[in-house]
Formats: sequence, structure tokens, C-alpha cells
Amino acid sequence: MARNLRNPPQLRYGFFSSQLLSYFRGNFRFLGTLAYEEIRVSEDKPYNATAFVLHGLLGTGRNWRTFSQNLASEISKSSSSTAEWRMVLVDLRNHGKSATVEALKPPHTIENSARDLGNLIKSQGWPWPDVVIGHSLGGKVALDFANSCAHGKYGVSATLPKQLWVLDSEPGEVCPEFSSGEVEKVLHTLQSLPSSLPSRRWVVEHMIGLGFSKAFSEWIGTNLKKENDHLTWSFNLEGAIEMFNSYRSTSYWSLLERPPQGVEISLVRAENSDRWSPPIVQRLESLANKGKECDEGKFSLHVLPNSGHWVQVDNPKGLLEVMTPKIASL
Repeated sequence: MARNLRNPPQLRYGFFSSQLLSYFRGNFRFLGTLAYEEIRVSEDKPYNATAFVLHGLLGTGRNWRTFSQNLASEISKSSSSTAEWRMVLVDLRNHGKSATVEALKPPHTIENSARDLGNLIKSQGWPWPDVVIGHSLGGKVALDFANSCAHGKYGVSATLPKQLWVLDSEPGEVCPEFSSGEVEKVLHTLQSLPSSLPSRRWVVEHMIGLGFSKAFSEWIGTNLKKENDHLTWSFNLEGAIEMFNSYRSTSYWSLLERPPQGVEISLVRAENSDRWSPPIVQRLESLANKGKECDEGKFSLHVLPNSGHWVQVDNPKGLLEVMTPKIASL
């Protein structure tokens, strides 16, 4: 998946940058905002465009680090781009380094997860993002963020993103009839594990023994961290389950049917993903083919070939080919 880059983008970490360690750590704890890391192609030039990248359930921003590095590099090499881009990889509430932030109180909903982004932007004094990219659960967070910006929920200073990328994320309520039940099985399994986990190897082998793939089992094992003398999850499992329940029960079809003026919502459906029922695919295709009114934004649909749900792993090159020209055109 990784590629050799001529000018590798630079990483910067919110609240734990090596040069600003004490400042960011104190600022982070005081404000109670999300953890994040930044990727920029060049530290020598100030950025003038920003993309937020939002991971899925039980993930972290680092899951998207390689893809975001490649995306930033490809945009910088595009002849149509004159902007200096910054990618902000966020750890959503209950996930990664944001899981220990006590100020991110329940209820753990999609709406509150999106509001966390607005609070982060305002606390850091950043310009509002030009692009928001969300995968799976993060896709619905992105949709709520745009919807809340459009309805003034973040105050008069908030501006809508120009582009919204929803990556293999069902925009409506999740119908149990068409759900594979895979996510529910994973969450139930994690809930059933002992509170004291013997080792990462034990977890991986236990998951494989329950029928999960080796690749998935090894990935879930990367979410373990050592705390004092025992292993624990880097995510807050009960909070993540609450977020998943909110994901299943929320719908943003109305946003796709009438995007706010000046916004393009691009939904990428993975060709081999099990998230999509025929009625939903038909509805998306119908929306993509209808003409837009002069006072509304645009909706576009893309099918990513040779890819399952994990789009940044299954076909990163194809995803770059879809996203780079559009983002570079801004």
C-alpha cells in the first residue's frame, strides 16, 4: 500500500509535537478537544487549504496516515492545484488518543462527534476545512458536520466545506434486513472478552478461533495498549458501541437530496462492500443522475472497483485517482 514519495509529507501531532510537547499537551487537556495529527507536504510554506480525515468505528487517524500522505503528495504534483494543503487526521471521541479525554461527555452520538470537530477548529483558531473526508462511521460524522454548518449550529464564523467525501458509508438508517451483522458480532465478541487480557497474541489467536480473518484479528490487536501491568483497549468500547448505535439510527438522505449551495458531496461505494442493498444503490444512482437546482450544491456517486469496505487498503491507487483531480481543482 505504501509508495515511495519524492517529497514525503511531514507529520505533525496535535498536543504531542516533539517541539511543542508541553504546550499542546496542556492546551489539549484544558480545552478537552480531540487529538489529531497533521500532514503537510512542505513545512517551508504556510498552508492555505485544509482537509479533515475521519476514521471509522474502532479505528484511529493513523489508519489513514499512508493514504493521506499519498493524497497530499499527489495533489501537490497536480498541475491544476496552486494550494498548499494540510491534512488533519482526527481521533474521534472514544477512539485513539481522544478516548481518554474526559471532557468529551455522553451522549456519544454522531451529532456530538461532529460538534467535537467544530470545537477543535474554534479552540485552535483554525480556518474551517475546505474538504472533509470520512470513512464508514466517519462518513456520517462528516455529513452531520456539513449539515450543522449549513444550519448555523457552530456559530456565525463557521463556513461550509467545499467538498465532502463519504467513503463506503450508508447515508440512511441501517436496515437489519440488509445488514450482514458483522459489526455487531465484532462488538459483542469484544464485550465478551475478559477485562484482563493476557497478551496481544492471545487476543489475535482468540479472534481467529472465533472465525474472524487473520488480517482483521491482527488489526484489532493493534488497538491494544499497555496500561500499568496489563493490556487494555485504546478505544472506549462502550462509548464506541453508543456511537455505532447512533450511526445505525441516523439518516442524511435529505442532505444528499438537496446539498447546501457551494458544496459537492461525493459518495464512494466500494464495489465489493457488503454495506449496500439494491434499493439503496438504486436510490443513490437516481440522485446522482438528477439535475441540480440553481440554489443547491451537487451530489456525485463513484464506484471503487476491486475494493471491499476497507477502501484505503484494498484499492488505495484507485481511490487516489478518484479523489485527487477533484480536490486539486479547488
